[in-house]
Amino acid sequence: MNEPITRRRFVRQGTLLAAGAATAAAAAGDKPAAAGPPKPRIKIGQIGIGHNHASAKMATFRKLADHYEVVGVVEPDPEWRKKRGNDPAYRDLTWMTEEQLLNTKGLTAVAVEVDPGDEHLMDVTGRCIDAGMHVHLDKPGGESFSAFKKVLDEAGRKQLAVQLGYMYRNNPAVQFCFRAVREGWLGQVFEVHAVMSRDQPLAYRQWLSQFHGGTMFIFGCHLIDLVIAMLGKPDRITPYQRQTRPEVDLYDNGLAVFEYPRTTVTIRTASMEVKGYERRQLVVCGDQGTVDIRPLEPPKLRLALAKPRDPFQQGYQDVALPPMPGRYDDQLIELARIIRGEIENPYPLAHELAVQEALLAACGY
Repeated sequence: MNEPITRRRFVRQGTLLAAGAATAAAAAGDKPAAAGPPKPRIKIGQIGIGHNHASAKMATFRKLADHYEVVGVVEPDPEWRKKRGNDPAYRDLTWMTEEQLLNTKGLTAVAVEVDPGDEHLMDVTGRCIDAGMHVHLDKPGGESFSAFKKVLDEAGRKQLAVQLGYMYRNNPAVQFCFRAVREGWLGQVFEVHAVMSRDQPLAYRQWLSQFHGGTMFIFGCHLIDLVIAMLGKPDRITPYQRQTRPEVDLYDNGLAVFEYPRTTVTIRTASMEVKGYERRQLVVCGDQGTVDIRPLEPPKLRLALAKPRDPFQQGYQDVALPPMPGRYDDQLIELARIIRGEIENPYPLAHELAVQEALLAACGY
């Protein structure tokens, strides 16, 4: 049975949350640490352009030129090359075969941006690990836990980082929430309510229908990642999958309940909520306070406290947050720091495995 959610427990789990400390401190008014001298650039390539975040990730790697040197991109599927190969993110890059990329001298890392519905997703990731590469793997990690675990176990043996592309980890509002829980501001957490929905067009819903888990698989994974980071593995997960719109065979309305000894968590996803993007939320309630993030992007945060916590007052208040440099910037800078050995991975392989296991259970696999 999981132990209660206490300050002592979160201090012990501090390595999981350490990477966000600077961002959370900035949100609370602390001064960030001074920047050091320039670091060696990391040679990185991308395999796959079929993931919906692929071009934005490549644009971010190129933007972060102080950290990364992009050596090339791989996409063996001519249909994806036709659909997305002319995106400005790939302009002037070298198109390679996977073999050419993995044999590039000095290559250190690969961003795997294969369509998550591609049956070869984990095969590609495994070949990157076999070649000795650190990996940024865009989410979620496929529909087979055994295949996912096999690849991550090998990464562990080779002491390689595998970073899943859960972009809310480095969101300043989420980092503030993590800090509030970790430092006991909220007291005993008894409830978490998380929602990630949209009103999706028919073509997107048809694409989603390939996944048994539907909207929970594609969107719920982000929320599950945050819940596991805060509370650890639950005692029980119960999925409630529903189909609301009949024109596509799709679980378009998902609810999952996570049960802990003193805490219940509800995670909701849907593909038909009007202006759902604006109601994406993470609400964490404790017996001493509440963090209410709504929407998640651009983040807005309200904090309720039973007693003052310097510099915050008793009662409800809006919390000013530092601006985000970009949706993926902080996470990919974090990856560079992990690869260079400057920090421990705040989301180690054991966390990624726990998230994937919980995700598949929440989807009813």
